Amino acid sequence: MSSTPKKPSLADRSQATFSGWMEQLRRWLIHTRAKDFILLALPYQISAVLTALVAVGYTWTFNWLGHRNADLLGHDPRWIFLTAPIGFLLSWWLVFRFAPMAGGSGIPQLMAAVEVATDKKRDRSGRFLNLRILLVKILSSMTMIAGGGAIGREGPTLQIAGSIYRTVHRLLPPFWPKVSRRIMMITGGAAGLSAAFNTPLGGIVFAVEELTKTHMAQFRTAVLTAVILSGMTAQWLLGPYLMLGYPTLAPASMSFMYKILLLSAIAGVAGALFCRGLFILDKLRRTMSGQWFHAGFALACAFLFATMAYMFGNVATGSGHAVLQDQLFADAPDSSGSNVFARLLGSLLSASAGGAGGIFAPALASGAAIGGWLADTLGLADSRGQYNLLVLAGMAAFLTGVTRSPFTSAILVLEMTDRHSAIFQLMYASIVGYLIAYVVDRKSFYERMKERLLKAMPDEEVGVAGSPPGPQE
Repeated sequence: MSSTPKKPSLADRSQATFSGWMEQLRRWLIHTRAKDFILLALPYQISAVLTALVAVGYTWTFNWLGHRNADLLGHDPRWIFLTAPIGFLLSWWLVFRFAPMAGGSGIPQLMAAVEVATDKKRDRSGRFLNLRILLVKILSSMTMIAGGGAIGREGPTLQIAGSIYRTVHRLLPPFWPKVSRRIMMITGGAAGLSAAFNTPLGGIVFAVEELTKTHMAQFRTAVLTAVILSGMTAQWLLGPYLMLGYPTLAPASMSFMYKILLLSAIAGVAGALFCRGLFILDKLRRTMSGQWFHAGFALACAFLFATMAYMFGNVATGSGHAVLQDQLFADAPDSSGSNVFARLLGSLLSASAGGAGGIFAPALASGAAIGGWLADTLGLADSRGQYNLLVLAGMAAFLTGVTRSPFTSAILVLEMTDRHSAIFQLMYASIVGYLIAYVVDRKSFYERMKERLLKAMPDEEVGVAGSPPGPQE
């Protein structure tokens, strides 16, 4: 007597259906271009997550060290005569000894790497972006901020991100679909800025405006994916936040736009002259031969910085975040002209000592100090909304004078404050700052430094991660 076949259970049928779908998906991936698409996207996604993780750890440690130095100087300002020389000298020595290309902001190095990434015979971008530079960049900038140096972490984060992206690109196996080395590094810059400032639009605009003149269609998917992943990872670890908060603003009348015009002209000129000073001091340092002269130059910068910080207070030290908070949110912000002088000279000496450190955040703080000073001069101290509007405009105009990237500057300030009502005033300030700065100097500091880096490259440059360092860069 034959038995009736057992009817498959619902779980068995579901498993069989799922297995069938997976088999179809496997065949589809094999026999279509979807496999190549996934493999092409994977390096960008992995790099974006790694960039965010490193950027978050770097941000937390950088800020913690800056706060500890501020606490120490709060107990006794004379400590700056010890912390600054130690921090400046150690920061310079790490760069001089282990990775000359880790010095400075890091954005000119990233721009130079993008410039040479199209070389077909050899990869020379390793001179500017590699793991050794990444480590030295982090350590050098941390020792500088621990000593009280007026530097930022945003420029270094871009070089760090570019190094991560380039390293991931180098590790791709031979059978992997061809991934553009140049687009990887451009994408790294966008992801780094997005993670550093929590400004995804700023990262995208910076990649288009500063790092490349290529049509957006050639790398839009990679940049958008990287910005989204790095930004979301950073927010997952740090939580959603604004870099500065929500300052009170007042509507800008047509007559008030003339005040923004005046401020933007002053801030744009100041930004351009600040960069000229940076370039002159950098050129002076490079004329010196021997490490003892370089060490003496770093110590001279440190003692000048310490003297100025002791005279003007903590406004001259650190990345400038405290200055931004004071100008935008304090009940009685300090808008004296000495703040402008202290921020400008403090940033100039810190960035010229030869160690690693960015000028993005210090530029924003200098622009805020200029905006607060002019607002107080014009009698707007009692009008908080108009005062803050001039502070934000000063930030955008001064940063544009430094970077010559007006749209990036306006978008960054907008995203850091979430003040969409001021978008036209910020763009206006950035454009005016750009035009005025262009009259002072046709090229930005980043462009001039990039040209110098490329000109100093040996013709026989091997460009690998382990290549020996060249002359002090």
